[in-house]
Amino acid sequence: MRVLLWILLAGLCLPTGLLAGKLEPFRDVPVPEQNPQTPAKIELGKKLFFDRRLSGDGTMNCGTCHDPEQGFSDGIDISLNYPTTRNWRNSPTLIGVAFQRSLFHDGRAASLEEQALFPMMSAFEMNQNLDFMEEEIRTVPEYVAEFTKVFGDGDVTRERVAMAIAAFERTLVSRDTPLDRFLSGDTKAFSPKALKGYELFIGKGKCTECHYGVSLADDRFHVLNVPENPEHLKDPRIAATRRFVAKISHFEEFRTLSEDPGRYLITKDQKDWKAFRTPTLREIAKTAPYMHNGIYATLDEVIEFFHAGGGKGNSALNALQLTSLEKEELRIFLEEGLTGAPIAFTPPKIP
Repeated sequence: MRVLLWILLAGLCLPTGLLAGKLEPFRDVPVPEQNPQTPAKIELGKKLFFDRRLSGDGTMNCGTCHDPEQGFSDGIDISLNYPTTRNWRNSPTLIGVAFQRSLFHDGRAASLEEQALFPMMSAFEMNQNLDFMEEEIRTVPEYVAEFTKVFGDGDVTRERVAMAIAAFERTLVSRDTPLDRFLSGDTKAFSPKALKGYELFIGKGKCTECHYGVSLADDRFHVLNVPENPEHLKDPRIAATRRFVAKISHFEEFRTLSEDPGRYLITKDQKDWKAFRTPTLREIAKTAPYMHNGIYATLDEVIEFFHAGGGKGNSALNALQLTSLEKEELRIFLEEGLTGAPIAFTPPKIP
């Protein structure tokens, strides 16, 4: 019976050809051969993740923008930053990052190991010199002992720091959601309204065209024309950050840039202008505000955006014609159906 139900569900979740829209329950986390998981490495990574030595002035750590109490995001529209500066994009959740093929809203990092070093070096985030960071960590006997245990010797390098942090981040997973249980054969996993919302999710709402697989994301980039936040456009600190990122991305008109070009800064392909990575929907109820710039404070606003066919001038979305009740049911599915067991977390003791 379970096998038959799985086949039927898989068939319902195919929006356009192949197996693109197939929903999958949680499974084992993929781990790269060059960075195998060990308990000691995960623990080392957790300590480094929450160690303020990784920032230039000792005020920030990775957990500043990826707070366990905020769904490993930070609960504000754009990420926190180094004093006197401001960020320009929302802090994405780290829940389920192990399943992502690219990291950041623009996909500029191809692995968690690569991603881990970007915020440390960023002039408007942690503002740390990596050579100095290596020496800071080397001066701590407890860390030298842990690096020796994990890597065979006590040499502290940025690559090893990134490997340990990535190992910890791969443990941040959403599991045992009602959706997982339903896809595994539990036909009573959803409340009545959440079940209606699930049917909308895979049907009239067309959500599985982009949100599928284990992580409920397609690992692709889409131009939805999410509106710019007017308040951000007025802030000279955000303007400086926007121009700086464009400048180091070799965008010639960086000084007149007044919007976020998205993935275009990485590819220089015009089709990627204002394209952003599809985010995971797992634990979505815990990770407000939403979109790459945190423009929407609630899921109701996000649903309304998609209901209306996305932002002005976009060609990726069509209006959905949802009723008020259907919008409510879809929200209930997102809130209830995609929220799993709490991620067990004990704060580490920093040396």
